[in-house]
Amino acid sequence: MGTGIILCNLLIMLLLSPLILHFSNLCIASDHHDQLVKQKGGCNLYEGKWVYDESYPIYDSFKCPFIRKEFHCLKYGRSDLRFLKYRWQPNHCDLPRFDGVDFLRMQKGKKIMFIGDSISLNQWQSLTCLLYTAVHGSNVTQKSDASNSAVIFQDYGVSVIYFPSHYLVDIQMEEFGRVLKLNSLKSGDTWKQADVLIFNTWLWWYRRGPKQPWDYVEDDGIILEDMDRMVAFHKALITWVKWVETEVDRDKTKVFFRGMSPSHYHGNAWNEPGVRNCSKETTPIDIDDGSEFAFGFGAPPLEGEILKQVLSSSKNNVHLLDIMNMSQLRKDGHPSTNNGYKGMDCTHWCVAGVPDTWNQLVYAQLLMIQQDELLANATIKYNY
Repeated sequence: MGTGIILCNLLIMLLLSPLILHFSNLCIASDHHDQLVKQKGGCNLYEGKWVYDESYPIYDSFKCPFIRKEFHCLKYGRSDLRFLKYRWQPNHCDLPRFDGVDFLRMQKGKKIMFIGDSISLNQWQSLTCLLYTAVHGSNVTQKSDASNSAVIFQDYGVSVIYFPSHYLVDIQMEEFGRVLKLNSLKSGDTWKQADVLIFNTWLWWYRRGPKQPWDYVEDDGIILEDMDRMVAFHKALITWVKWVETEVDRDKTKVFFRGMSPSHYHGNAWNEPGVRNCSKETTPIDIDDGSEFAFGFGAPPLEGEILKQVLSSSKNNVHLLDIMNMSQLRKDGHPSTNNGYKGMDCTHWCVAGVPDTWNQLVYAQLLMIQQDELLANATIKYNY
């Protein structure tokens, strides 16, 4: 039992009052939180390394009915299983092991929504599997409509939802074609109904040709055939963060933005020039400290720096899931040709696999937020 929960229990024995319930909840959160603050100064969860752990993976992918054929690597022929055995180890603390039942209890009666591209879909599938296997598939239903897909854990009243959005901002059909509107965000009325929002966008910003889902771009009322894609990305993020600041109830809704997910098509990024895909990769990149690793042994990607700049200017408390560098180390985590389409895929991730760790980080962040809120509420009530 951690020191935090021991102190909490002593506090409860001393304070026999209506505050007991508040302090009891604080103790539950504190037991998990102890793992995150073992050293002075707290812990950066995103600085660390991947370590081999025989107790992983947390679940058997064959026992999860939600996995799409893009991500079900074992079903479609992947035979090396070592990639499933790695867990993320922060440098200065321990990351709590994902506890699906505890997650559901903590989020009871709430809606958790992933908004973004197919990497968000990837992460959504991971979380639904983590939770489904934790409750052994008991009383779990699915629901889909034209705008989103949901898995509902009926015993807890928890809905885990995926809302597809390539750019977060709007694409609208006009008389002259499809227009990407950098200053317009109309889907927010649906998003803000959720209690936990996990956003991402990046994968589609440099798509051109037949795969590009728009014909024109509109910026401040001016219609253009195209523009600098990084500038457009930046402007869209500003539109999104303004929406968060003005429309999201920060007392009700927790907002996360997941950082960019790397692909692995170029071996020079892991010091193997000439390698052109991830098909033969079976282990993570071997370095001592993932926090010092930069993409391609060069400067950090501009898109990641832009994201951090925009989030730092936000008046609302948006939590960055800064998974970029840690995921860059996992050249072994992609489907390659082990997917239902048999195409080479070094962009998405196997499920089970790396996205499970992203969701473990969401779980850890929510635990820390919960403890801070319970402590603040208990202090207010005690002073009252």
